Amino acid sequence: MGFGRFGGGRGGDIGPKPVAVGDELDITIEAVAAKGDGIAKKEGFVIFVAGAKTGDKLRVKITDVKRTCAVGEKIGDAAPTV
Repeated sequence: MGFGRFGGGRGGDIGPKPVAVGDELDITIEAVAAKGDGIAKKEGFVIFVAGAKTGDKLRVKITDVKRTCAVGEKIGDAAPTV
């Protein structure tokens, strides 16, 4: 039970998310997805960034937050760390 077509397996929301629409944050792209979007993580939560490459250090603005991931757009380079 529970793994059928309706209401399957994982249930509802996964809890509080570490990002919200409009947040601006510095991230490092860890990998590239099959469709070419860069993948970063904040507290284990996946953030996709179009056109980013592995190793890019970016400042992004979160444009969409879904149940298990977020989408960000590049707004600049990440601030240098001291």
